[in-house]
Amino acid sequence: MTNESSLTHAISINPTTGEQVGHYPFESDSALQATLTRAATGFRAWRGKPVEQRAQLLINLGQALRNNAEAMAKMITQEMGKPIAQARGEIEKCAQLCEWYAEHGPAMLSPEPTLVEGGKARIEYRPLGPILAVMPWNFPIWQVLRGAVPTLLAGNTYVLKHAPNVMGSAYLLLEAFRQADFPEGVFEVINVTPEGVSKAIADPRIAAVTLTGSVRAGMAIGAQAGAALKKCVLELGGSDPFIVLDDADLDEAVKAAVIGRYQNTGQVCAAAKRLIVEQGVAREFTRKFVEATRQLVVGDPLASTTYIGPMARFDLRDELDQQVRDTLEEGAKLLLGGNKAEGPGNYYAPTVLGDVTDQMTSFKQELFGPVASIITARDAAHALELANDSEFGLTATLYTRNAELARQMAGELETGGVFINGYSASDPRVSFGGVKKSGFGRELSHFGVREFCNAQTVWLDRR
Repeated sequence: MTNESSLTHAISINPTTGEQVGHYPFESDSALQATLTRAATGFRAWRGKPVEQRAQLLINLGQALRNNAEAMAKMITQEMGKPIAQARGEIEKCAQLCEWYAEHGPAMLSPEPTLVEGGKARIEYRPLGPILAVMPWNFPIWQVLRGAVPTLLAGNTYVLKHAPNVMGSAYLLLEAFRQADFPEGVFEVINVTPEGVSKAIADPRIAAVTLTGSVRAGMAIGAQAGAALKKCVLELGGSDPFIVLDDADLDEAVKAAVIGRYQNTGQVCAAAKRLIVEQGVAREFTRKFVEATRQLVVGDPLASTTYIGPMARFDLRDELDQQVRDTLEEGAKLLLGGNKAEGPGNYYAPTVLGDVTDQMTSFKQELFGPVASIITARDAAHALELANDSEFGLTATLYTRNAELARQMAGELETGGVFINGYSASDPRVSFGGVKKSGFGRELSHFGVREFCNAQTVWLDRR
């Protein structure tokens, strides 16, 4: 079974039951052109609104999200299997994001003074225009809004092309924008084929492109944006290291590792995928981690007690299962799980692989599902070497009581973010993004507000 879109429709399959949730016809070229015209026309009016008015509409949006939270959470659960408690948390996090940027964002767009004598030069932040966003299914609302909210606050308009299996969530989000009284053309949704995406990227009305997705998708979108001489921001995959040194608080490290690996059924880019543990505590950490993982509740994602739901797509479960099998054939030990669940649901048992080495599949590739790999490091230097031995560089986590060593190691980790004694997360107060094959550009914080701005130099009376 698959939920890949057909030639004519985007199709959403409920991964819990295998039944179709919805099918949405792909738009014609004329419909795409009309949407791009609305976004371009809307931009001319939107950019002229005072930033305080744009901020007020973000407050309205936060309230609209809360008003529709239950319907949106249930749609997320039905379309991609996220446990309902986590889906509700996603909506609340988005509402808080809107409020945070409404309060703090306008100051980030204030003219910036320079070192030119007499204050005659400054930097002004000007919006670029309509931004095309190609978004994934794993956080159907948060992934969209963490980029859209600061982008809209800056005065740009936003054209969302969502993943085919979560178009129901996309249209509920569009309705929330309407309820918040956003003008026409400011936030638009397109449902198009890859050919339609290519047409949108090449269209002169689109000013820039952002994508969250796989490395393969990022390479394709990045190449098209480059050919059109348009800026793009890419947030791609990750195989994040979670380092535990001998002096770490093991109970806290285990708790964080379980959450960091298995939240959203392990379908998170910035997640604890490679657990790199110093040899002095490797056996004890492994015992505690396996036992904690064994306690996770797997079941109906609509039940509030469920922590692990079905994987979102049947083809991705097959891919994950093959990666696990390959790793075991390469010599790893199966400590827990390692199997598909029987029945209609797209479940994969929470899995722990031990004795993983840097030559094995689960070390070298990204595993997008509820599978953890435990790797033993000789010492802190070896742990750092293993952590950096990856084509990805999204985030890293480090557990140690040695603050000086932690700061030193953080400076040597080749990642966009480092979390010391706490698992990785995205937060509007700090930037988010990666290096290497995890992409480039930044979301959130003031970087997210200015990412799609023209930093324009204004110099008065230069002689």
